[in-house]
Amino acid sequence: MRRLVFVKLGGSILTDKTRPEAVDAALLSRVAATLADCLRQERQLRLLIGHGGGSFGHYWAARYATHHGVHDAQGWEGVARVADAMGRLNRLVVGALLEAGIQAVGVQPSASALAHAGTLRELATTALERMLAAPLTPVIYGDVVLDSAQGAAIISTEALFAYLAPRLKPQRIVLLGERGVFTADPRSDPQARLIPRIDAGNIATVLQQVGGSHGTDVTGGMAAKVHQMWQLIEAQPDLEVVLLGAEETAIRAALLGEPLPTGTLMTQRMNQEA
Repeated sequence: MRRLVFVKLGGSILTDKTRPEAVDAALLSRVAATLADCLRQERQLRLLIGHGGGSFGHYWAARYATHHGVHDAQGWEGVARVADAMGRLNRLVVGALLEAGIQAVGVQPSASALAHAGTLRELATTALERMLAAPLTPVIYGDVVLDSAQGAAIISTEALFAYLAPRLKPQRIVLLGERGVFTADPRSDPQARLIPRIDAGNIATVLQQVGGSHGTDVTGGMAAKVHQMWQLIEAQPDLEVVLLGAEETAIRAALLGEPLPTGTLMTQRMNQEA
């Protein structure tokens, strides 16, 4: 039985989000090698990989305020700049995956995606389905797309996953890059505690606690990620979402369905041991 997992490579682990277009090539290579090992270990595992904008797309989107739509000629220049930056980052990610032995194929969302008022409305899925059956590993990414209400919009990787999940039916979504969900920002608050599990019993409290992300992020930060993923879980009760960092053992556990040594598991099922 084929098992499909969506994996997001967060911009915070691919790049230094405080500096324009700064790739962490060594970390990207290590994560790619771990993903490749998991695919070799479990032959029925299929991955749809997405990646964030990090200091590539987010830098240009913030500079041109692309996430607020397009209102003049300079705004359309911003659309082109964001699209170019994300395309270049995608080539770097695909290159690292290929080097690790993954049959990765970059897929440009804006080639088929359409939005309205900042919400994704259309995205072609047939090619993705055929790639996964081949088997190939499609690599999508947060992108700037045309928007019928505001000219253009930034559509995050999480929004792409939310659109694709009910159509492609993954068993799990794994978001790499934030080490999990914390009660506060661990970079600035030494009292911040990891929340190992989010379910129906504590989701309301968690949403009150989490804040934004570190560095420039025009897609809403951690609060937006948690809220969006929880909405997806509510619509698909069997779906699980895992948020964790780039530790090899944690990535392996998340992809292979083993107990998580760290990170946060989101599931609608209440923890019977709590």
